[in-house]
Amino acid sequence: QDKDTKMTEFWLISAPGEKTCQQTWEKLHAATTKNNNLSTNSKFNIPDLKVGTLDVLVGLSDELAKLDAFVESVVKKVAQYMADVLEDSKDKVQENLLANGGKVLTMIYLSFEIEKSFKNYSSSLDNVPFLFIFKGVNQIDNDLKARASAYNNLKGNLQNLERKNAGSLLTRSLADIVKKEDFVLDSEYLVTLLVIVPKLNYNDWVKQYETLAEMVVPRSSNVLFEDQDSYLCNVTLFRKAVDDFKHKAREYKFMVRDFQYNEEEMKADKEEMNRLSTDKKKQFGPLVRWLKVNFSEAFIAWIHVKALRVFVESVLRYGLPVNFQAMLLQPNKKTMKKLREVLYDLYKHLDSSAAAIIDATMDIPGLNLSQQEYYPYVYYKIDCNLLEFK
Repeated sequence: QDKDTKMTEFWLISAPGEKTCQQTWEKLHAATTKNNNLSTNSKFNIPDLKVGTLDVLVGLSDELAKLDAFVESVVKKVAQYMADVLEDSKDKVQENLLANGGKVLTMIYLSFEIEKSFKNYSSSLDNVPFLFIFKGVNQIDNDLKARASAYNNLKGNLQNLERKNAGSLLTRSLADIVKKEDFVLDSEYLVTLLVIVPKLNYNDWVKQYETLAEMVVPRSSNVLFEDQDSYLCNVTLFRKAVDDFKHKAREYKFMVRDFQYNEEEMKADKEEMNRLSTDKKKQFGPLVRWLKVNFSEAFIAWIHVKALRVFVESVLRYGLPVNFQAMLLQPNKKTMKKLREVLYDLYKHLDSSAAAIIDATMDIPGLNLSQQEYYPYVYYKIDCNLLEFK
């Protein structure tokens, strides 16, 4: 699909059946595609559900609005966490968020056998798949929190260790740099210090280090490592001259690192890093798989909620017997405004107050215009832009 003209936004609308629902569909399809292609359309078939009393429907309408917001938030969270986990491969998010085995967008089109899934529950609206959807999505939400917390913990610990092994010579871990032979060990009188020498001052170091204090072992300094700005040098001297040496070195901008050579400690650090790195790799695959499966589950639940909302809202607006056609439109970016006008012309007769509402800027009691735009037809937006990560 052409990325520039297609919106990853869908409009799920419904209009009353005319002589037949097929006629309603044909009329919409002709109006939105005949002159210029305003949208890509498909029928959205919602199974007939048994309708309870008006009170039940009004109550359901409110409950479904809350459920819609909750399920959408979980869909977003799973998608966002997939982007976090894929780190440098954010461009792979889309291909990993395959809902029900197909691309998210095609997946809505496929109507994903909504009829079959509704048959899993009783088809009465009084005990609609409501709790079923809420429980399932709530479980995904809780599992995500637990899994994300465990993985983030691991990632955080690994990053801390990696930070210790990077950075400037003044602060970084030296465990992977120094070797046993760089030190005089187990001597009663002698000790080896590690000194950070700025590259600009290296000639001074060569000239001066033997005389910075008494009892420095001649020619005992070597360059062990370098980064962009500095050299790491060792130097051996008598223990009792250490304080003197440190003090004098500072005047020349030579920094003595506080470092004790301890093989056990350094080994433990390396092992910890390897362990965390292996753990992270081990958890990555299963976590991505879990996110894929549960994104799909949550997304399908979300579309089910939209379908239920269309059903309830259509019965409340258009009355009984149930006779309406639900339709899914994918607007073209450049002609959205035109599409709205065409839909308005098609359906303004449904609601004499619609014209007044669209022109009115004042608040009209009973209509919460801030939360949901009002149109003479039933309208819900499925916004898949929330699943795009750059």
